[in-house]
Amino acid sequence: MADSKVGGPTYRVAVAVIGGGAAGLSAALTLARARRAVIVIDAGEPRNAPSAGVHGFLSRDGISPAGLVAAGRQEVERYGGVVLPGRAEAVERVDGGFEVRLADGRTVAARRLLFATGVVDELPDIPGLRDRWGHDVLHCPYCHGWEIRDQPVGVLGTGEMALHQVQLFRQWTSDLVLFTHTGVDLTDEQSEQLAARGVRVVPGEVVGLEVTDDRLTGVRLADGTVVPRSAVTVASRLRVDDRLLTKLGVPVTRHPSGMAEQVEADPTGRTPVPGVWAAGNLTNPFAQVMAAAAAGTMAAAAVNGDLAEEDTADAVRRHRAAAAGEDDSGLPVHHGPADVAAMISQVFWDERYGSVDRVWSGNPNPQLVAVVDRLPAGTACDVGAGEGADAIWLAGQGWSVTAVDVSAVALRRGAEQAATAGDDVAKRLTWQPADLRTWDPGTARFDLVTAQFMHLPDPDRAMLHRRLAAAVRPGGTLLIVGHHPSDLDVPGLRRPRMRDLLFTAEQVAAVLYPQEWASVRAETVPRSATDPDGNRVTVHDAVLHAVRHR
Repeated sequence: MADSKVGGPTYRVAVAVIGGGAAGLSAALTLARARRAVIVIDAGEPRNAPSAGVHGFLSRDGISPAGLVAAGRQEVERYGGVVLPGRAEAVERVDGGFEVRLADGRTVAARRLLFATGVVDELPDIPGLRDRWGHDVLHCPYCHGWEIRDQPVGVLGTGEMALHQVQLFRQWTSDLVLFTHTGVDLTDEQSEQLAARGVRVVPGEVVGLEVTDDRLTGVRLADGTVVPRSAVTVASRLRVDDRLLTKLGVPVTRHPSGMAEQVEADPTGRTPVPGVWAAGNLTNPFAQVMAAAAAGTMAAAAVNGDLAEEDTADAVRRHRAAAAGEDDSGLPVHHGPADVAAMISQVFWDERYGSVDRVWSGNPNPQLVAVVDRLPAGTACDVGAGEGADAIWLAGQGWSVTAVDVSAVALRRGAEQAATAGDDVAKRLTWQPADLRTWDPGTARFDLVTAQFMHLPDPDRAMLHRRLAAAVRPGGTLLIVGHHPSDLDVPGLRRPRMRDLLFTAEQVAAVLYPQEWASVRAETVPRSATDPDGNRVTVHDAVLHAVRHR
């Protein structure tokens, strides 16, 4: 894959959430905590952006919409989720799930889709109305009623919903006017109700608003009359952007109120289209922010359950293939899937390193040498350090290195080898035993973070890669190299027949938060090697080389 500023890779995840508001972020948080690889595609156009604050959200009442989104993004990213700024322009079903194309050409491949794009408010065509929307032109008494309490308020009559708004907003103010505008014809009974509650009715078409010092001061009628008001309420019509949904065959129907559109889905957000969920205002157009967030959580749990069922069926298939002596590609099996946990354990690696004098060549990995030759020496973290060849070579180049590995035997061997290289090398090395499935560098930051042929199954691998990326300081380099899955097709090459342990560079790139990286290069690099019988063969390394923004 060509070098690019994060524009090139296809992001491969379990779930793509389209929409980054309360519902989408809540769904992503739940999925990330469930250890699913999840990405949020966010066009950055929240419906409530003009509002000063989000209200009725327990423990967050009054927080700005931007503040709520920022906090939600941080929480999602804390658990390894990715928020990808951009607009989803196209979607199609492909083998294994779905492919979403963004407006800038980037692509997200996902097993499941969760739409949380919300609705769009359609307002009457009155000059100035849209400009004041969310400030002093409002719609929801539970969202904004307290903020305009005891003020002179006008309800703009656009249909029967206006009478419902009058009944509600009367709870917050006694100075209430109904502008019949072009949408309300009152019955005698309705007129009596309004009179009984002290609501004044003003006939005539509204043609504009009066604004002074960025504050609404009045409503202007067609005959020139200006009625002083500090706020105006209007029942907007709620429209779904159905372009992508229609492409997938997801039904969008009319809400029973006649005031909105909604996506057809069951209570968990599952649509009639397999693999596609919806949450938030898409399925409940009138839900407040807290209810939308709750719907996102419920939908995420349903998506995870659906994936778990698929994972189980896939595991059974692989188990049966292993028992038959073949993997899913028809290749002989050296180890069954049940052996993965044992193969990445400390016991396994301590026994392997302890059974021979040396497992690896003792030479630094060529992809590391190629990158480091262009870097000034600094601090480095070598993850999956093994017997320490890379760490010792880095220290010899002037780097201060923290070498991390699951095997205490391997690290002890590395420390002994470093001692023979002299004090100048040994003093630059710190040896740290750790289970890399749970190891976290914490607040430590490095100029270089490298992981050479460190193979874990997902989701452990994706979570480790996210932690490694977080440990790179501004201006620093992330280098992750692994055996490409195509190596399993090389005759005679001894690799464990476990495709889940191998990865592509694009899969690594998909876990990076794009805004944090100045450049990302994801490549498949051929390399000459010798097989166990002494024959020269060509293998392929998956190489991810990324540089963080300064």
